[in-house]
Amino acid sequence: TLRRQLEPPSGRQLVGRLLQAVFHLLYHQFAWAYDLVAWAVSAGEWQNWTRATLPALCGRRILEVGFGTGHLLAAMADAGLAPVGVDLSPQMLRLARRRLGVRRVPLLRASGLALPFRAGSFDSVVLTFPAPYVRQAGAELRRVLRPGGRLVIADAARAVALAGIMGGEESEISSQTKHVLLESAYFQPQSIRCTARALGMETDASYHFERGMDYEMPPRAAHRVARLIAEIAGGRVLQGAIDVYPQPLRRQPITLRHQRLVRIIGLEVSLDEAERILRDLGFGVQRISQDALTAVAPSWRIDIDGEDDLVEEIARYIGYDKITLELPPWAGMGEYLPGEHRRQDIRSVLTTLGFDEAITFSFVNERFQSPLGADGANPEVLLNPIDETRPVLRTTLLPGLLESLLHNLHHGVRNVRLFEMGTCFFKQGDNQRPIEREHLGLVATGLVSESNWKHHQEVFSFHHLKAVVEALLEKFRVRGYDFRPSQESYLHPGQAARLVVDGEELAVFGQLHPRLAAEWKFKQPVFVGELNLERWLGLAGKPIRYRPLPKYPTVVRDVSFVLPMELPYGDVEAAIRALEVEEIVAVELFDVYTGQPLPPGRRSLSISVRMRASDHTLTEDEINRVFERVVNLLREKFGAEIRE
Repeated sequence: TLRRQLEPPSGRQLVGRLLQAVFHLLYHQFAWAYDLVAWAVSAGEWQNWTRATLPALCGRRILEVGFGTGHLLAAMADAGLAPVGVDLSPQMLRLARRRLGVRRVPLLRASGLALPFRAGSFDSVVLTFPAPYVRQAGAELRRVLRPGGRLVIADAARAVALAGIMGGEESEISSQTKHVLLESAYFQPQSIRCTARALGMETDASYHFERGMDYEMPPRAAHRVARLIAEIAGGRVLQGAIDVYPQPLRRQPITLRHQRLVRIIGLEVSLDEAERILRDLGFGVQRISQDALTAVAPSWRIDIDGEDDLVEEIARYIGYDKITLELPPWAGMGEYLPGEHRRQDIRSVLTTLGFDEAITFSFVNERFQSPLGADGANPEVLLNPIDETRPVLRTTLLPGLLESLLHNLHHGVRNVRLFEMGTCFFKQGDNQRPIEREHLGLVATGLVSESNWKHHQEVFSFHHLKAVVEALLEKFRVRGYDFRPSQESYLHPGQAARLVVDGEELAVFGQLHPRLAAEWKFKQPVFVGELNLERWLGLAGKPIRYRPLPKYPTVVRDVSFVLPMELPYGDVEAAIRALEVEEIVAVELFDVYTGQPLPPGRRSLSISVRMRASDHTLTEDEINRVFERVVNLLREKFGAEIRE
């Protein structure tokens, strides 16, 4: 700190010495009269002035230097703080103990120039009516403050200023000001930042000091301001200055290696050239070897902290435009995670079918997840969730996808198809890591394609979702699968299915149950599905075999028959394929009819049976024989009524 001190006249010096003698007697021999004198001088406002200091303090551990008769110590103790008092006067020590009474406040007789405490012992240090020794005790007061602690220096009524943040009203210059004391200072950025944040005060001073400034600037700044006052305002600058610099700051030298310089920049720059550039930029440079040097940054370059900062300065000086756009060499080897190629295939199929990939949180709300739970899985509850509304790990991808769907609907997007590949977590037991399984989630609603004058407004349905699952099965050449009815409580009865491959359930899909749709406030049908992706990625697809194009024609025969409503069509198709008739190449359902004249509980199904021989053209007798086997199967196994 650099201060301009005015030179008082000799008469004023005499008055000052007389006042010092009076105050010395008041603090020692006549300490018993201290409160009376303070009350008279303050017109009865002494205790109010003392309490006005409390809001400026931070933390609980407070040190008061020069506590007098203990008014502020008592106020701090009553406020729930943990104050400690230091004073050099034994008379004041006795009076303060008497005032504190049963309050447990440590009082020590010590000088502010040599405080008997370890460094960083206090959150705040406070001084009221500070004596002249404060200038010499500044370093000691800062030593006992913790990092980010607060030093409060107050006059009789309030804090004079917040150092580095805001000055006090009494120290402002007004139109009546005749004598000016200049103060130029450098403050630790960490201390200013902590104090400004704690008080919620963002000022121009705190903005600059907390970001760091040139620590050698205070003397030059004070001289410059003094000169401007003399040149512009006609002021007279008096002789003398006080320079308090207890712990001079020193920048540590930074080592720069030539090899590192060339590797980062990518240009061949000699160490001699690097030394010249740094010297031109104001650095102190010293060669320590043929391939290295040390540089000390100037005081105004507070951003220089390491070797790469020196490299950046050299690159900036040379010109970034001269650095070529090349990726750095990589000596290692990389590869995809297991199954990544198949994940890419799944993404390709789903995006082709109009789905968009979503990424949702792994943390969910148990209220939304429990109705969609995976086989009654017990979710893992987080001890310290980052969001109190999402305290559990997901056991299914559906809650996150439904939230994303709802978000889109609220923003006017009515035709939505989303998928997500993510990890679900299943609890094992206490103090055990949860089991992690990879799932594929699907959600869709709205129209199959955007409405326009060319296309019919076809609504996404259960059969479209089933077609999506079949497209994935076809992509991976999976055979031996079967679709069976699902009894999941969150799916619509009659529009829910599960995929079974080799006796193992791999997927569940269907329309969201109307009850849940109402709870989520969906106003249009929503279709969901979830696949066991781990098992799916491990499926061994049927190998691709070459088969020549058929040389002989295909014959198609249709048949319509009536069956009970509860009998699934899948059982019919599976039974026809189980005949293992070589000439039957495909069976397709092309019509379903219910209503008059069929009785209630019955429906009519129409199928096409495609037949072809690999070595000749089928004759009429061969066609009739194969087709008759299909018709007999329908009658005998399912009791079907063949419609003419």
